[in-house]
Amino acid sequence: MLRYSFYLLVASSLSLATLPDPTGQAVAPSGTFNVMTISLEDYKPVESSSDKSEEEEGEERDVRDIVYLVMKMSEYDYDVVNVQENIVSAYHDTLYGYDRHPFRTTVFDDLFYNPGLSTLSKYSWIDFSYTEWNKRNDFEVSKGFTFMRVRITEGVYVDMINLDTNRGRKPKDQPARRWNVQQVADFIDVQSTGNAVIVFGNTNSLYTSLGDNIRLFTSQNGLIDAWVQAIGGNTPAVGTDSMECGAGVPSNISCEAIDKIFYRGSPLINLDSSGFFYDSSRLLLPEGIIPADRNPIRVEFQYTLSSGIRQSDLYGAKLSSIMLRGGNRLDGLSLTLASGESFTHGGWGGDFYTLDLTSEEHITSVKLCWGKRNKHTRIFYAGAVTNTGKNIQAGKMTRDCANATAPDGYGVVGTFGQSGKEIDQLGFIYAEHSSQIAPDHARP
Repeated sequence: MLRYSFYLLVASSLSLATLPDPTGQAVAPSGTFNVMTISLEDYKPVESSSDKSEEEEGEERDVRDIVYLVMKMSEYDYDVVNVQENIVSAYHDTLYGYDRHPFRTTVFDDLFYNPGLSTLSKYSWIDFSYTEWNKRNDFEVSKGFTFMRVRITEGVYVDMINLDTNRGRKPKDQPARRWNVQQVADFIDVQSTGNAVIVFGNTNSLYTSLGDNIRLFTSQNGLIDAWVQAIGGNTPAVGTDSMECGAGVPSNISCEAIDKIFYRGSPLINLDSSGFFYDSSRLLLPEGIIPADRNPIRVEFQYTLSSGIRQSDLYGAKLSSIMLRGGNRLDGLSLTLASGESFTHGGWGGDFYTLDLTSEEHITSVKLCWGKRNKHTRIFYAGAVTNTGKNIQAGKMTRDCANATAPDGYGVVGTFGQSGKEIDQLGFIYAEHSSQIAPDHARP
């Protein structure tokens, strides 16, 4: 069954998907983090000679060089690292054996079906998925892309995608690669509606190439290429001379790489790149060799929480009623705004429970319980309480429950999550209630 991200908020399209931390504390208004993408494809370490066989010597060099790479990654404190072509077991075992990021993806045991995509992160995530390409031409490996919803801090989530598109410049390669890019763009449209997004990995694409469609991430998804932004915002023209980076460490960032980092913010999060870097010089081996197939790319990000969530573009998004539907589980929910506009998600099973709110009332906390049904996590229970003590509930409690409490002066104005015929995941958007917000005309 298809599951869809949803949002229930009139003024802003917001759709994250997790249970908020039950602290009831205000989210930090700003922060920074960085991401890096690095490909180990065709990595060939420096040559040397010894009495050992070439194969034995090469494997020992590989291990030593990957250890050095991990040490450098730790020294420079990378927050989220996307790795492509992490297929060779010696590379992977060493990388994961020495890396100290607390959150890391697992890899496929079967070499043929291993897409070689790994993520090392300081931050936890939810909704991890791997998707194979619908069309590909390099059949020697099974490639695709991974998706995860990364929790930077409480209330700050960013959808992150690691990809490795079809390689090559033969006639059948570019159409397959174009389909790869289109597949990711369509995926973002469905799964990341209104979310902050970062796509970073190997696109195998160049702006100057006649057959590539890498601009689709910008035209269809509204993503910004951090490299294009860093060089002044002028995208290289199709059909002009290639600007692809050559071998070795680039002297500056003016050359184009097939590894790219795209991003966008959301109505909730103002996300911006504060620096784009080819990190080859940082990670150089003592012999002067880059321990990767190409130049690793890093982008420094800074974010602030959008003032719109607490000011004018949510003023008037007053919740007038909430309806829950449930029996053994929470089947669905509906929110109705003071304007009369209604938003409904989930199924239509169970009994209906409705709570009408006066102009002075707002929802201050919601209790959620979840459990497994048919090996999938479902929301089994929801119960909401207003500032005046009114309450509404539906479904049945389980052993796994948490309370989502709005910060002081805030109330629930919207929800986010995933649903099908039932509710799979549910979270809440808070905004200052009307008594805390001055109308636009009253502000200086």
